[in-house]
Amino acid sequence: MTLSLRPAEEADFEPLLDLSVRVLRADLERLDRFLLSRRRARMRAVFDAGDLRVIDVAGQRVGCVGITPAVDHVALHSVYVEPAFQGRGLGAAAVASVLTDAPPLPLRIEVLRDSPAHRFWERLGFVRVGEDGVDWLYERPAWLGAAPPAA
Repeated sequence: MTLSLRPAEEADFEPLLDLSVRVLRADLERLDRFLLSRRRARMRAVFDAGDLRVIDVAGQRVGCVGITPAVDHVALHSVYVEPAFQGRGLGAAAVASVLTDAPPLPLRIEVLRDSPAHRFWERLGFVRVGEDGVDWLYERPAWLGAAPPAA
């Protein structure tokens, strides 16, 4: 399954907001942290910053991934894949693709505490390095252009 990444456009906002709600809602409710207004505001901030890429497969929008370079690391965020497309390696391929042009810095991502997603990030070589509120903090050493481990 071949994927392509493109910058998110305004027409992608509502569908990707809906996807993020469907992917995150159960975990956020478990942590008593789900508010649609907060989810909308967080997604809007990512959109407005221009950090979000849409994952397309055969012309179909199936997810997104965000990347934000910082001074001492690269932050990954907003990695959402349609449930019907999960488990096919698309998330790992999208992360590898978006990192192709990233600076060779450590990678970081925040994952909701006790989320099943932590297994995905560990398979990609990330290690939990701390906690911040309801998030577990993960880091991977500097990206040197090599493909990540298969998820």
